[in-house]
Amino acid sequence: MRIALLAMPGSMKSAIAGLSDMFWLANQVIAQNPGVSSASVLSEPLFNVKVISQDGQSVADAQGRPIECDGAFPDDETFDLIIASGMRLDEEKCPVDREALADAAVWIKAHALRGTRVAGACAGGFVLAEAGLLDGRKCATTWWLYHTLTERYPRAKPIWGRVLVEDDNVITTGGPLSWVDLVLYVVRECAGPEAARLTADMAVADSQPLSQQLYAPAGFRHSRHPLLIKAENLVRYQNPSITVEQLAAALSMTSRTLNRKMAELVHESPKTFITRVRIETATLMLEKPGSTIYQVASACGYSDETAFRRAFGTIMGMTPGNYKEWVRSRGGR
Repeated sequence: MRIALLAMPGSMKSAIAGLSDMFWLANQVIAQNPGVSSASVLSEPLFNVKVISQDGQSVADAQGRPIECDGAFPDDETFDLIIASGMRLDEEKCPVDREALADAAVWIKAHALRGTRVAGACAGGFVLAEAGLLDGRKCATTWWLYHTLTERYPRAKPIWGRVLVEDDNVITTGGPLSWVDLVLYVVRECAGPEAARLTADMAVADSQPLSQQLYAPAGFRHSRHPLLIKAENLVRYQNPSITVEQLAAALSMTSRTLNRKMAELVHESPKTFITRVRIETATLMLEKPGSTIYQVASACGYSDETAFRRAFGTIMGMTPGNYKEWVRSRGGR
């Protein structure tokens, strides 16, 4: 598999080096564990990685250090996967070199139109968005870049909280270190789940990514629009058991209008919105010492603890009990 790592002025050197090293580690795992994958019968390493810049020359990373490159855009070499990784952003949360961003977008779009799979990790997703490759596609982005992405590229469809999303040959991940999740995802697809698990074990990394909702501040997603702020307050503070019809009435609109507005603003249904706010409230309550799962479920509008556990797992990717343990492991209460 031929992989190109895009190097731009301001790219994070750790991400490019880490991606290269992680794919190298996967090659070692496959070679040293016969039978772990059908890829192990290959005479050459499965993953062949090159670092590509606009002119083939080294570029300065986010801290001004050189990133050595193996090729240039004009070489027109074919790849199976191109990855744009995290990079330094300016005060407007835009890649620091706008001209380089435009050139990279043209290059990566040309390859995508020829069928090359493309990926954007963290702010690298902005390169894909600039190329129009996120238009109409579901995607992931770092939680603190969510508003920037939706405002700058309104045709993109970011899914809140998701660490990794693939839609029609376009992969996106959220978080400066989400390149680890990206590598494991690619290894899992190309070499199988056991190869991915062993690679994760060798790297001492989680083989399954955690939801970004574990890290984003409560209410962050809704902090830019008055309707969302009011709707969240109604669910969080006034009536956790509120129905879609009641929420629409409280917002002085029909259920149909509310459904349309929610789809436009957060790409989800009012029912999903209500559930997500209730579970977000639950996470705050579970962090308090002495709180029981039954008490939290009841306070968040759930009369059925089983239904609460199911909703919590769907939104957060873990059980309420595991969440309490996770909070403690991070030095919480």
